[in-house]
Amino acid sequence: MTTVEQIAGFLQRLAPPRLAEDWDNVGLLIGDRQKQVQRVMICLTATPATVAEAIQRNADLIVSHHPLPLKPLRRITAETPTGRLLLELIAARVALYSMHTAFDSARDGINQRIAAGLNLRGITPLRPHPEGLGAGRFGWLEEAITLGDMVQRVKTLLSVEHVQFVGAAQQAVRTVGVACGAADDFVEIARDAGCDCLIVGEARYHTALEAEAAGMGLILAGHFASERFGVRLLAATLAKQFPQLEIWAAQNERDP
Repeated sequence: MTTVEQIAGFLQRLAPPRLAEDWDNVGLLIGDRQKQVQRVMICLTATPATVAEAIQRNADLIVSHHPLPLKPLRRITAETPTGRLLLELIAARVALYSMHTAFDSARDGINQRIAAGLNLRGITPLRPHPEGLGAGRFGWLEEAITLGDMVQRVKTLLSVEHVQFVGAAQQAVRTVGVACGAADDFVEIARDAGCDCLIVGEARYHTALEAEAAGMGLILAGHFASERFGVRLLAATLAKQFPQLEIWAAQNERDP
């Protein structure tokens, strides 16, 4: 039988925790490492909807992108949304493993897969990690396209109908940066790397103004869309590695 420990070990090799940001909380956050596993649900975030789905379908393990909890807690009670979710998971004996920024930065993680899906060449971390790899990605296209064309590529790759962007639709794009999720910190890094365009999940208003002032295109695909992409990839990867298990991407997860 497959245990939580065996799946956690595979996930740690896929996305080493050392790649996570210092403020993050990744790894096995709830559960017994020796528990046997038959069903695994992958989701972006543990919410009332996804936790209910996992419990209803008798999942033994949730692999979520975002951690629960993210920050240390002084108490776990039913008086808070986070406390209620933790108590529900513990009562149902559902383990939870979080990938988050370790998977964002992994060799075959979300940013790498988005960059490859956009046909970028020479893909390199935007912010190298001392132990190799690093956060974000950037690379170049064999031929320049317009920012408007890149917007269409992003929409197709991430299966979304609408994105926001900063810049002129006709401006030329060849060197492209990628940083999924909330990625304000990467605008200056991408600009210094010579990027014509940076693709992020979301960014603050003043960050968008900085990109505009620098003449760099900025595509905001949506936090959910830029990382839910990775949920589908991870479900397929785990299903291939553990064919004896029932593994699925959460069906009750929506962009709020």
